[in-house]
Amino acid sequence: MKFLLLALMLTSCSASPQDLSGKMFTFPLKTNSAYVRPTSSVRDLIAFTVCHRTFTDLKRDHALFSLATPNNPNAILVFWHSSVQEMEATVMDHPLKLVGLDYKLNMWHSICTTWDSTSGLLQLWFDGKPLSRKFATSGSSIRGSLIIILGQEQDSHGGGFDINQSFVGMMSDVHMWDYTLSACEIHNYMDDLNFTPGNVLNWMALEFQIFGRVIVEKDEMTCQKA
Repeated sequence: MKFLLLALMLTSCSASPQDLSGKMFTFPLKTNSAYVRPTSSVRDLIAFTVCHRTFTDLKRDHALFSLATPNNPNAILVFWHSSVQEMEATVMDHPLKLVGLDYKLNMWHSICTTWDSTSGLLQLWFDGKPLSRKFATSGSSIRGSLIIILGQEQDSHGGGFDINQSFVGMMSDVHMWDYTLSACEIHNYMDDLNFTPGNVLNWMALEFQIFGRVIVEKDEMTCQKA
């Protein structure tokens, strides 16, 4: 498989819009120095939907999506707790434990998380199936300088990484919207049908920086015969 290197190893690449359709980020090492930092001009979120596809063989805890503000390193966090087999979805330091997921190793999983500040309700969708809505927090927005990190969990604004929470595997199709998607829109994303790309993060026009050993390569996991 030919690697499409967008950055020199162990250095960062300059942020510029890239169409990553048919590609994926590969995080091949357990480390606290390898991650991807997507960039966005958004500074205030009264609601959001974040979707991504991941593939891993990790049998330990690991972060799937981390967004921090200067005042809140866990403004948004999607995190797998392996020991108790729970997905944690956090909004502004209000963590919710989500159970009953068939989070199998060595296969792709599609995950979407939604929240809005009016109702305060959070919902996670896993491989096309919705989990129970739960109350997280309401009445305030996620505001400030937003730093989004893929591959690590932020314990401070843009840093504080723990090697034992790092992601190892592949990640693709990362989109984020500043509103909650409808059930039909989420199904369209998960079924890889026509959907409106994210207006906060758009995988088909993604601005990002790579730090450490992260590789951008074609999303070719099976033999595709002509």
